[in-house]
Amino acid sequence: MSRQTVNSSHATAVGPYSHATWAGDLLFCSGQTPINPSSGRLADGGIADQTRQCFDKLFQVLEAAGLGGDDVVSVNVYLTDMSDFSHMNRVYATRFSAPYPSRTTIGCSILQLGTRIEISLTAQRQS
Repeated sequence: MSRQTVNSSHATAVGPYSHATWAGDLLFCSGQTPINPSSGRLADGGIADQTRQCFDKLFQVLEAAGLGGDDVVSVNVYLTDMSDFSHMNRVYATRFSAPYPSRTTIGCSILQLGTRIEISLTAQRQS
Protein backbone atom coordinates (compact mmCIF):
# COMPACT_ATOMS: atom_id res chain seq x y z
CA MET A 1 0.00 0.00 0.00
CA SER A 2 1.38 3.40 -0.90
CA ARG A 3 1.10 6.02 1.78
CA GLN A 4 -0.82 9.16 0.86
CA THR A 5 -0.15 12.07 3.16
CA VAL A 6 -1.58 15.55 3.64
CA ASN A 7 0.34 18.55 4.93
CA SER A 8 -0.67 22.16 5.47
CA SER A 9 1.47 25.27 5.85
CA HIS A 10 -1.04 26.34 8.53
CA ALA A 11 -0.12 23.43 10.84
CA THR A 12 3.11 22.54 12.61
CA ALA A 13 5.15 19.37 12.94
CA VAL A 14 7.97 19.09 15.46
CA GLY A 15 9.31 15.83 14.11
CA PRO A 16 9.45 13.54 11.10
CA TYR A 17 5.72 12.97 10.55
CA SER A 18 2.93 14.10 8.26
CA HIS A 19 0.00 16.23 9.38
CA ALA A 20 -2.36 13.51 8.16
CA THR A 21 -2.32 10.14 6.43
CA TRP A 22 -5.02 8.51 4.32
CA ALA A 23 -5.94 4.85 4.94
CA GLY A 24 -8.69 4.06 2.46
CA ASP A 25 -11.47 6.59 3.10
CA LEU A 26 -10.17 7.44 6.59
CA LEU A 27 -7.91 10.42 7.24
CA PHE A 28 -5.85 10.17 10.43
CA CYS A 29 -4.74 13.64 11.56
CA SER A 30 -1.69 13.92 13.78
CA GLY A 31 -2.07 15.79 17.04
CA GLN A 32 -1.87 19.56 16.85
CA THR A 33 -0.79 21.83 19.68
CA PRO A 34 -1.51 25.54 20.18
CA ILE A 35 1.82 26.59 18.67
CA ASN A 36 1.35 29.34 16.08
CA PRO A 37 2.86 28.00 12.83
CA SER A 38 4.08 31.41 11.63
CA SER A 39 5.68 32.61 14.88
CA GLY A 40 6.53 29.27 16.50
CA ARG A 41 5.10 30.62 19.76
CA LEU A 42 2.35 29.36 22.02
CA ALA A 43 -1.09 30.86 21.32
CA ASP A 44 -1.82 33.84 23.55
CA GLY A 45 -4.53 33.56 26.17
CA GLY A 46 -5.86 30.68 28.21
CA ILE A 47 -7.02 27.18 27.41
CA ALA A 48 -9.98 28.40 25.30
CA ASP A 49 -7.62 30.28 22.96
CA GLN A 50 -5.25 27.33 22.89
CA THR A 51 -8.12 24.97 22.04
CA ARG A 52 -9.21 27.27 19.20
CA GLN A 53 -5.64 27.32 17.84
CA CYS A 54 -5.50 23.49 17.83
CA PHE A 55 -8.81 23.26 15.97
CA ASP A 56 -7.87 26.03 13.53
CA LYS A 57 -4.79 24.04 12.53
CA LEU A 58 -6.65 20.72 12.33
CA PHE A 59 -9.40 22.22 10.19
CA GLN A 60 -6.72 23.63 7.84
CA VAL A 61 -5.36 20.08 7.48
CA LEU A 62 -8.89 18.82 6.79
CA GLU A 63 -9.35 21.54 4.17
CA ALA A 64 -6.05 20.58 2.51
CA ALA A 65 -7.48 17.05 2.23
CA GLY A 66 -10.78 18.29 0.78
CA LEU A 67 -12.71 17.57 3.99
CA GLY A 68 -14.42 19.59 6.72
CA GLY A 69 -15.78 19.37 10.24
CA ASP A 70 -18.82 17.34 9.19
CA ASP A 71 -16.44 14.58 8.04
CA VAL A 72 -14.84 14.14 11.49
CA VAL A 73 -15.75 10.82 13.12
CA SER A 74 -13.48 10.75 16.18
CA VAL A 75 -11.49 13.22 18.29
CA ASN A 76 -8.80 12.68 20.95
CA VAL A 77 -8.09 15.54 23.35
CA TYR A 78 -5.08 15.49 25.69
CA LEU A 79 -5.11 17.90 28.65
CA THR A 80 -2.38 18.43 31.22
CA ASP A 81 -4.96 19.84 33.65
CA MET A 82 -8.42 18.27 33.70
CA SER A 83 -9.82 21.43 35.30
CA ASP A 84 -9.46 22.90 31.77
CA PHE A 85 -12.10 20.43 30.52
CA SER A 86 -15.12 22.78 30.70
CA HIS A 87 -13.30 25.58 28.84
CA MET A 88 -12.10 23.15 26.16
CA ASN A 89 -15.59 21.65 25.92
CA ARG A 90 -17.21 25.05 25.24
CA VAL A 91 -14.85 25.66 22.31
CA TYR A 92 -15.32 22.07 21.09
CA ALA A 93 -19.10 22.63 20.95
CA THR A 94 -18.59 25.54 18.53
CA ARG A 95 -16.66 23.35 16.05
CA PHE A 96 -19.11 20.45 15.68
CA SER A 97 -22.85 19.95 15.49
CA ALA A 98 -25.06 16.95 16.19
CA PRO A 99 -24.56 14.16 15.54
CA TYR A 100 -21.23 14.76 17.26
CA PRO A 101 -18.10 12.74 16.53
CA SER A 102 -16.96 10.32 19.20
CA ARG A 103 -14.42 11.80 21.61
CA THR A 104 -11.92 10.67 24.19
CA THR A 105 -10.41 13.18 26.61
CA ILE A 106 -7.23 12.05 28.33
CA GLY A 107 -5.49 13.68 31.26
CA CYS A 108 -1.71 13.52 30.98
CA SER A 109 1.19 14.92 32.96
CA ILE A 110 3.11 16.68 30.19
CA LEU A 111 2.84 17.54 26.48
CA GLN A 112 5.50 18.57 23.99
CA LEU A 113 6.83 22.12 24.24
CA GLY A 114 5.00 22.60 27.56
CA THR A 115 1.57 23.09 26.00
CA ARG A 116 -1.62 22.40 27.99
CA ILE A 117 -3.57 20.74 25.17
CA GLU A 118 -3.10 18.61 22.08
CA ILE A 119 -5.89 17.40 19.78
CA SER A 120 -5.89 14.70 17.10
CA LEU A 121 -8.78 13.51 14.99
CA THR A 122 -9.96 11.05 12.38
CA ALA A 123 -12.20 11.97 9.45
CA GLN A 124 -13.92 9.93 6.76
CA ARG A 125 -14.29 10.82 3.10
CA GLN A 126 -17.98 10.59 2.14
CA SER A 127 -18.78 8.23 -0.72
